[in-house]
Amino acid sequence: MFGKNAADMLVDLLIEWGVEHVYGMPGDSVNTLIESLRKARDKITFIQVRHEEAGALAAAAYAKLTGRLGVCLAIAGPGAIHLLNGLYDAKLDRAPVLAITGQVESDLLGIDYFQEVNLEHMFADVAVYNQRIMSAEQLPAVVNQAIRTAYAKQGVAVLTVPDDIPKFAVERGARLTSTFVTRPYMLPEPQDLEKAKEILNKAKKPVILAGRGARGAREALLALAEKIAAPIVLTLPGKGVVPDQHPLCLGGLGLIGTRPAYEAMREADTLLMVGASYPFTGFLPDDAAAIQIDTDPTQIGKRYPVDVGLAGDAHLSLARLGELVARNADRGFLERCQQNMQQWWKKMEQQEQDQSVPIKPQRVIHALQQVVSDDAVLSVDVGNVTVWVARNFRMTNQRMVISSWLATLGCGLPGAIAAKLAYPQKQVFAICGDGGFAMTMSDFVTAVKYELPIVAIVFNNHKIAMIKFEQEVMGNVEFATNLHNPDFARYAEICGGVGFRVEQADELLPALRQALALGKPCIIDVLVDAREAPMPSKITFGQAAGYAKHMLKELFAEGKTEVPAL
Repeated sequence: MFGKNAADMLVDLLIEWGVEHVYGMPGDSVNTLIESLRKARDKITFIQVRHEEAGALAAAAYAKLTGRLGVCLAIAGPGAIHLLNGLYDAKLDRAPVLAITGQVESDLLGIDYFQEVNLEHMFADVAVYNQRIMSAEQLPAVVNQAIRTAYAKQGVAVLTVPDDIPKFAVERGARLTSTFVTRPYMLPEPQDLEKAKEILNKAKKPVILAGRGARGAREALLALAEKIAAPIVLTLPGKGVVPDQHPLCLGGLGLIGTRPAYEAMREADTLLMVGASYPFTGFLPDDAAAIQIDTDPTQIGKRYPVDVGLAGDAHLSLARLGELVARNADRGFLERCQQNMQQWWKKMEQQEQDQSVPIKPQRVIHALQQVVSDDAVLSVDVGNVTVWVARNFRMTNQRMVISSWLATLGCGLPGAIAAKLAYPQKQVFAICGDGGFAMTMSDFVTAVKYELPIVAIVFNNHKIAMIKFEQEVMGNVEFATNLHNPDFARYAEICGGVGFRVEQADELLPALRQALALGKPCIIDVLVDAREAPMPSKITFGQAAGYAKHMLKELFAEGKTEVPAL
């Protein structure tokens, strides 16, 4: 190990930590690192992206999907700056990511040299660990600490490497540390579990709100929900925690959720939150006993007042609660919720059967549902497409990755690239609006270059449609939301992939089946109805009542004048 240059040592440590892919672009301040990656290409793959933002978004998506470290690489100055959007996505969605950036040589720092930027200062807010490498001997311990911290704190670690350091040999004075991280086994305090048991045993109308932190706890979650007769409502990042059409599931919550979920929350006398930090508290019960389960004690009671906090792993906490609570014999509330959900799905099915031209977005989701495998990965971009997937796609065992807290446009394609690299044998779809897809569409050639047979479905309505509707609901005149788009199907062909242009509803299913059968990167350019609103576009409630209240009334209350204060 000793005597290697620092670049080789860095790459060796990444391999030892189990890193399989590094997303980035080569350049002058990382050339030595790139050479070390080239020499180790049989053990670790460098994925050359066309924009560093896409590399960071891919690294974040990889971490969200797998739980393993996502790694991205950029040069000093502009390359490092381009990483920020993807790194903030990782920060807000609590994904372990390592960003390695070049820097000007050590003896040139501080003199305003070419491409010199104070990167430690720039990354200070986004990173849980942020360190400039000062010497080759320092590098091994710092690399290990960076990765260990990214895992332990579920966040972004940044290593800034001046251009001279990677060339130096690592001498015997280097401090060697371990390349592993331990995970705590967390079970709530017994007295807290007892308090939670007492609350749940008294509950007449309990509701469970499950988020991303409940992933992996499906069996224990369903068992407890059945025992206490509680319907399960999902946050957007929690979609897929339980199957959407499971008898206990009421789907999503909020403006992109379901009416049965909204109504259940209005009636609930007890709320159990599991691995969720739901920000839109106006959708939560006005007056209910509340219990919150989270591995991070700082999240408990952060957004909603709770009576009991359970600091522990979701599956352990739920399983223990399931052993303690009594069975709720009164199933009336649950059965009403289930009946409401059956009516909701009938309404969704009617929308999905619409054969209109332009194609209804719900119809696209219906066609996708017919070809998707049980273990497929859906990388969903931000915008109206988020609404259609959240409401209409029936998750079973598929996985969805999305920029949930940052909600950054352009995440769909990089996420699909990362998903296909992580799970090469699975179907992978990028589900994008035309606005989001265009932001990172240059990296479709990355999928072509690395022969990644993803299927990108572009909902093409020549608009930034969600903003259009927001403007109208606020009483403003629509402005600057029209998009001048290329022919995305032709663009796929020019890039070396396959493109399909779909203008009729009956063309959807054949295009999807062909795209999957070809085994090549594909774009399906679907012309969808720009007038199909995921939310109402007229103010009937009075502008003073506010944008969110109006949508609540139209979407869920259907004419009622009582809506929750937001």
